[in-house]
Amino acid sequence: MVDTKVVLSGLTLDNPVIPASGTFGFGQEFAEFYDINILGSFSFKGTTRDARFGNPTPRIAECREGMINAVGLQNPGVDHVIAHELPALKKIFHKPVIANISGFSIDDYAYSCEKIDKEEQVGLIEVNISCPNVHHGGMSFGTQPEMAAEVTRAVKQVTTKPVYMKLSPNVTDIVAIARACEEAGADGICLINTMLGMRIDTMRRRPVIANKMGGFSGAAIFPVAVRMVYQVAQACKIPVIGCGGVQTAHDVIEMMMAGATAVEVGAANLVNPYACKEIIEALPAEMERLRIEKLSDIIGIVK
Repeated sequence: MVDTKVVLSGLTLDNPVIPASGTFGFGQEFAEFYDINILGSFSFKGTTRDARFGNPTPRIAECREGMINAVGLQNPGVDHVIAHELPALKKIFHKPVIANISGFSIDDYAYSCEKIDKEEQVGLIEVNISCPNVHHGGMSFGTQPEMAAEVTRAVKQVTTKPVYMKLSPNVTDIVAIARACEEAGADGICLINTMLGMRIDTMRRRPVIANKMGGFSGAAIFPVAVRMVYQVAQACKIPVIGCGGVQTAHDVIEMMMAGATAVEVGAANLVNPYACKEIIEALPAEMERLRIEKLSDIIGIVK
């Protein structure tokens, strides 16, 4: 009998499979397809201080081996999430959930994280620092070590639960940013977020999506994600959640061998609502095929 359990900053997960933020909503839609309690956990929809409608449409573009989205963090705001989404979620999901928090200023991050930290259902806070800093000309918080560290420190000052910083791959040196977060007190790192991509409608001679560019995700980015997870896991002592292009149980194992303690599944959920269920069900057989008894034994096994 194989053991699929992993421990993430004191949080024991039945398996390492976690639907990524923005691809699983608040769980309600997917609960209609299967019992979502089979998941290790899930990262709910990116939440900001205030409600956001998001970017203008069209916001999605299909690609070979992936997709581009520029949804723009559409969400009802942290107060609504606490008052309505979390109570509804408690009825269908009986494990600690991961709260994904975004912001456009240091104060935004601190405000939302402090509020969500008080919620019993939240086991871990995932801080998305790929957002544009409105006070610094729109530059993403995650593109400079100093800015990433500043957000980390601000969030850690107002929270008690583990904080994982979700990093953008659209940088020159991912290790420098991860180390800055670690030194500022982060409990873990989540990577990678989407890469920057673009599609053009050649008939209309204009970008496919209204925002022109957006986040590229899907199977095509998997090798980049594995490389960055490996680099960060080698350089940092805190746990890593791997994310980016994961489609199969084999991908989960590969990501864990690179150094991930848990693995998020994103775009695959939008193509196949049973993606995470199928990965979880396939994990034991894949472990047996590769002669793995305990998944925790393979974390970072590749040196």
